[in-house]
Amino acid sequence: MSEDILLSVHRPGQYLGNEWNVSKKDFDSCSLSFALGFPDLYEIGMSNLGLRILYGVLNNIPDVVCERFFAPEADMEAVLKNSNRRLASWESSRELIDFDILGFSLGSELNYTNVLGILELSGLPLQSSLRDCRYPLVIAGGPCALNPEPMADFFDLFIIGEAEEAVVDLLNLYRKHKDDYKNGRLSKAGLLLELSQVEGVYAPSLYAPEYDHAGRLIKKVPALKVKKRIVANLDSAYFPCNWMVPYVQTVHDRITLEIMRGCPNRCRFCQARSQYYPLRVRTKEKVVSMAGLAYLSSGYEELSLAGLSVSDYPGLEKLVSDLTANFKERAVNLSLPSLKAKSLLGNVSSLIAKIKKTGLTFAPEAGTQRLRQALAKDFSEDDFFKAIEAAYCAGYQHLKLYFLIGLPGEKEEDLDGIINFARAASELKKKIKGGAAQINISINPLIPKPHTPLQWLKMESIDSIKEKQNYLRAHCKNKRIRLDFHNIEMGFLEGVLSRGDRLLSAVILAAYKKGARFDAWSSSFSFARWQEAFSEAGVDPKRYLMEKETSEILPWDFIDIGIDKEDLIIEFNRSHDSAL
Repeated sequence: MSEDILLSVHRPGQYLGNEWNVSKKDFDSCSLSFALGFPDLYEIGMSNLGLRILYGVLNNIPDVVCERFFAPEADMEAVLKNSNRRLASWESSRELIDFDILGFSLGSELNYTNVLGILELSGLPLQSSLRDCRYPLVIAGGPCALNPEPMADFFDLFIIGEAEEAVVDLLNLYRKHKDDYKNGRLSKAGLLLELSQVEGVYAPSLYAPEYDHAGRLIKKVPALKVKKRIVANLDSAYFPCNWMVPYVQTVHDRITLEIMRGCPNRCRFCQARSQYYPLRVRTKEKVVSMAGLAYLSSGYEELSLAGLSVSDYPGLEKLVSDLTANFKERAVNLSLPSLKAKSLLGNVSSLIAKIKKTGLTFAPEAGTQRLRQALAKDFSEDDFFKAIEAAYCAGYQHLKLYFLIGLPGEKEEDLDGIINFARAASELKKKIKGGAAQINISINPLIPKPHTPLQWLKMESIDSIKEKQNYLRAHCKNKRIRLDFHNIEMGFLEGVLSRGDRLLSAVILAAYKKGARFDAWSSSFSFARWQEAFSEAGVDPKRYLMEKETSEILPWDFIDIGIDKEDLIIEFNRSHDSAL
């Protein structure tokens, strides 16, 4: 990036691209070029472990150069447009249009308009149908690819599931056909057909959905399943031990150690379980080795254990003990994500507290046992209060709790349960020493996501969720309890985009043309803009949030996640019975 541009934008350090441990390969000497990006700000993208993994995997291939890109801030976007410059990669400032493949990691539906912004800044037509062999292939993966249909018009290919092995297979096949494609001897449709033979790869243009008069999906031609890709052996999977160190602070400014994928629990609202199914774990020895190598290459002062249910890692206490022993003299902090209380009934919390007394996070999800049972949430109140009592004794000062509202069968008593639960957790600290504990509560609306047992459930309306938010505010008068509510209109849009079909591509394009950018940021989000886009496209967003029949064809049914649909239906019916 040229100096004259960097001097005129906010936080220029995010655009430098020469971080510690960055890959440095000669672009022109490599036969394949891959631009890997995250459609949000650098500080978010560089906190994404998946992006770091793919970056290392691709640059470990001798004839492949992989460089990064992120969504530029508004001031940088304006500079590029005003100076007629195209968006370029972070490492070599090579224009993205010069790469063979652009790969996006889709972590949030609210980043969809950022994808279009990046394509336009790069000089690419937005729709896949308008891009020929003169342009890079545009592909995507990540959690949002579990329902790729709303973005089908814009991407050539999706990788469904875990990408680190699939992308290597994809590049090997692309390498074989590149010359024929670039020289016009192989059509784009022919190339996509060849690439779609890779397990886990989906080419939307090769499928044609058919709808009835009410806009419901009735058929998809051809009726082929795309099998989700998984990495079988996590110990042998690549991990970025040469940890890249940004020059500016990122959201997760630490080393993230992935200790497991998948989850042994069956929480009925959790899409991540379906994304990473089945359960696989890294051995303790491998995790400890990864931690040591990543620390030596970066000097970070914090390690974080990552996984969907770290509490269920076999031998968690021994792992924590070994890591704290290895890093105690270096004053390296060890943090854990949301935990089950029973995992702290041993020595885990006191082991962590020996280094640094961070706050602890728990996810009860619901205020009453009845609703936790409806969600199939494995949470014991007895274990929880025993665990936090031990944590307070070890010196912990505050807790963070996650709850959902808008649950099936939810009543006022369930909302009261959230407040009473938090109050009891706060007051318990008085028994130990000092005053009540600070309790921070994050409250989100339930979004019934694809590939979960609740995918047929109706999402509660904006008005209903607002009433429940107001009820909780009015009935929570404790100064030691702080409520943090997710923006319900953003939740509504996320629900629509996550449960949508290809008709939403027109809505996303219309919203982008109206200026929609960074919709995951409350400071940039405009619900009115999206309402206008839905109206112009003639699409009723509420239709996507209605209750569905289990016999109905869903837009994402063509994806085989490894969990039988009949099993999801059984869990859906059990949830309904439990909520009554």
